[in-house]
Amino acid sequence: MQSEERYVIGIDSSTQSVKAIAWSKDGQPCFEGRAPHTLISPDAYRAEQDPVEWWSAAITALKAVTDNLDPARIDGIAISNQRETMALLDDQRRPLEPATVWLDRRAREMPSLLDGELGADVLHRISGKPVDVIPCVYRLRWMRAHQPELLDKAAHILSVHDYLTMRLSGAPQATWTSADPFGIFDIVSKTWSKKILDHLMIDEAKLPPLNPPASRIGSILQEAAAETGLRPGTPIFAAGGDGHCAALGVGAIEPGTVYLNLGTAVVGGVWSATPELSGHWRTLVSPTGDGYVLESVQRGGAFFVNWLLDNFAGGRADAAVFQRLEADAMRLPVGSDGLLVCPYLMGCMDPYWDENARASFTGFGPDHGMGHLYRASLEAITLEFARSLQQMKAKGLAAARIFVIGGGASSLLWRKMVSDATGLPVHRSLSNEASALGAGMSAAVGAGWYRNFHEAKTAMARTAEALAPDSAAYEDWLALSERQAQVYINNRERPPTS
Repeated sequence: MQSEERYVIGIDSSTQSVKAIAWSKDGQPCFEGRAPHTLISPDAYRAEQDPVEWWSAAITALKAVTDNLDPARIDGIAISNQRETMALLDDQRRPLEPATVWLDRRAREMPSLLDGELGADVLHRISGKPVDVIPCVYRLRWMRAHQPELLDKAAHILSVHDYLTMRLSGAPQATWTSADPFGIFDIVSKTWSKKILDHLMIDEAKLPPLNPPASRIGSILQEAAAETGLRPGTPIFAAGGDGHCAALGVGAIEPGTVYLNLGTAVVGGVWSATPELSGHWRTLVSPTGDGYVLESVQRGGAFFVNWLLDNFAGGRADAAVFQRLEADAMRLPVGSDGLLVCPYLMGCMDPYWDENARASFTGFGPDHGMGHLYRASLEAITLEFARSLQQMKAKGLAAARIFVIGGGASSLLWRKMVSDATGLPVHRSLSNEASALGAGMSAAVGAGWYRNFHEAKTAMARTAEALAPDSAAYEDWLALSERQAQVYINNRERPPTS
């Protein structure tokens, strides 16, 4: 017989799959389901998904939980979603075409166009986002230019979160943090930006209502209950963007706590009471609704490392390749014996916002081997984050400890690099599903388990071992940072060869 334990479900609909995890009151993942969905790339610039697959994957993931857990013991659910992914639906709530995913770059010429039309400073001030191809606002501008009939026909413009809440409850609902990454959301007033929407000639009625974190946004319909196994009437609470939820899942919702996701992309952030703006970060609404998160993003994090191994180390089929390279790299000094890397394999977000930036390796010698390439790559990715964090601290933001998540967090070498390069202790989260946990914490607050997010953090966010920085190595890292940062600048200033 099952115990009388109560649960909340955090759903994480990410780029590659949907995960549904039932969390206990102390943050233990007790039941889990997951299912993949397909990423389609018709050409080098397009990345698309079928919204119906988001729903079918969510059904499969939820059924795996409810097949093993009495749904009467579930006090609520909340959804974490892949950010900057957008679906257009007709008035019958059917997709008009495949959803555009955050990886989509069809609108690569639109940032400069919108800069000229509205002004980069205006877009930055309203949305908190420096001009870059990823926010949905640029794809919307591209559609206005190239597919105006599609934009006019659309009755609903939705994020993944909004679409899934529609399928579960019957009505699309947005949250502050599901709307925030679109680039058409005013981060100060917490409303859709009339100025930007008017410029795009988009009626606000096409967009879903906005809800603060942990508010109740719907209930499970009878039809959705039959498909998912959830109890009809189960409350749905507001969560939102996966990066926001990940910050919540590790407790980075107060001064001094930094989160760092060493995943496919490397994403790190610091809580701020005010919406500080800079080219060194994106400014987001906090997952608690109180304050903001200043977020640094590198597109090529673990993706860069995987690319390196696949192309130069014989691939990743042999799991021991990581152990060998970690051991080799651990024996090398800070600076990899003079080998420097610029990690902008897929362009650069902060601090240069250069879509055309590319990676490079500098300083090769006959004594360099694969271990040097591996270590120098990790050093470069680490230093990109360390410099962004330093800029945040220069703005007066507190940074006392770093909580790391993602696949790269399993690397002792990488965690040690982060600690030594920043001079801060690094804590590893016990849960590698921080986004799903953040969604679960949102449901826990909404369901009344805890009075506020800080109580939920104390009860549910759990960490493992901590690494202390090597103070003797800090000056070496500072010197390396100056040299490594210069690689991109030198490449940019070097005239092209004819």
